[in-house]
Amino acid sequence: MLVHLSQPALSSAIKVLETTIGGPLLLRTTRSFVLTPEGESFYPVALRLLADWDGAFDSLHQRFALRAGKISIAAMPSFASNQLPIAIRHFKTHHPEIKITLNDVIAEEVVAMVRSGRVELGVSFDPSDGKAGSGKQFDGDDLLFSPLFEDRFVAVLPPGHSLLSLKELSATQLLQSEFISLQAPSRVRQLISREFVRLGLSFTPAFETHQLVTIGRMVANGLGVSVVPSLCQAQMHELGAHCRPLLEPTIRQQVGIITRRRYPLSAACQAMANTLQDTFFNAEFENSNNY
Repeated sequence: MLVHLSQPALSSAIKVLETTIGGPLLLRTTRSFVLTPEGESFYPVALRLLADWDGAFDSLHQRFALRAGKISIAAMPSFASNQLPIAIRHFKTHHPEIKITLNDVIAEEVVAMVRSGRVELGVSFDPSDGKAGSGKQFDGDDLLFSPLFEDRFVAVLPPGHSLLSLKELSATQLLQSEFISLQAPSRVRQLISREFVRLGLSFTPAFETHQLVTIGRMVANGLGVSVVPSLCQAQMHELGAHCRPLLEPTIRQQVGIITRRRYPLSAACQAMANTLQDTFFNAEFENSNNY
């Protein structure tokens, strides 16, 4: 077994070990050496320790080289079910051995999971609610927010609805129909409610649910109208609903990566953060041709 030490350095290391444990492990002569009984007993243990060290060293090397490892991330459902699979596909193309655990939870829970350390990285709306000014980085409650893109909410209508003849809609027009909303404490609901109330409109949904996909199905079946983040409008179309730009009020919100300021990311999770930045930074999910 190679130990990568010179003869004097090896002899010195053995002497230090013998001094530490209180007795000899080797009996030396001018031409050879033999193990003492204690040395014989320790020899297989030493071999196992060296093998464990080599294994641990190789495992760490594999992780830093992104050839092994596991990451756990959290993302709000509107992003997790629509855009995140694109980034995961790009990531797995370059790092196929990294295992990924995805927690599909509401925006508030994304923040809570990052803050508690249950996940290294989250993707959600800006936790500062836009109070961080430039939006480049939110540093509060030991969280960092790195923006990816700005989402602009859109109106969702059922097939055949009279408002589909219009290219742009207002909250006042939408509230002439029964409104379907996410339940509190959803951040999406809070944003919509706040902007509607700011215009002096009463926000009293006829239906409430926990999932945006349920809203899409309910709207598609003619039960009412809604407002959702534009990043999930492709999903609304797939469910049979139709989207239109919402101009009054205009609801905008930054979507980005949330991490903990005082805890560095693992090499694998940093690679995922880089992939998210490369894939979505300043991306736009509104396309008037799709409305």
